[in-house]
Amino acid sequence: MKKVFSLFVAILAFSAVSFAQKGVIKFAKNENDFGKIEQGKPVTYVFEFTNEGTDPIVLGNVAASCGCTTPEWTREPVMPKKKGTVKATFNAGVMGPFNKTVTVPSNAENGTVYLTLKGEVIANKTATPAKSGK
Repeated sequence: MKKVFSLFVAILAFSAVSFAQKGVIKFAKNENDFGKIEQGKPVTYVFEFTNEGTDPIVLGNVAASCGCTTPEWTREPVMPKKKGTVKATFNAGVMGPFNKTVTVPSNAENGTVYLTLKGEVIANKTATPAKSGK
C-alpha cells in the first residue's frame, strides 16, 4: 500500500511540475500616463514584456478599446526569458481626459493582460492666432 501511495504522490508531483511548464507573460509596466498632450498629435508608448515561463508565448489579436488607439505587437513566438513588445499609438482627437485599454490575449499561463493609456488632451499650442484687420 505504501508503494501505491508513493507512486501516486510521485505522479501527482510530476503532474504539478508539468502543469507549471507554460509561458508566463510579465510586463515591465501595465500603464502609461502621457500627462498633458496636444490635440491632433498622436503619441506612442511601447510596453515591453518578458516570457518568465518555460514555453514560448504567442500573442493573439491585440485590440484597443476604441478606434483612436492603434496597437502593434510582436507576432513571432517569444521564447522563455526573451522579450516582446506591444506598441500603442493614441491619436488625440477629442480634448479632455482619456483612459484607453489595450487587451493582450495570449497562450500564457496568466492569459489575457490589460494595458492602460491615460492622460489629458489639451488645445494645440501651435495653432496660429487670427490676424487682426488693421
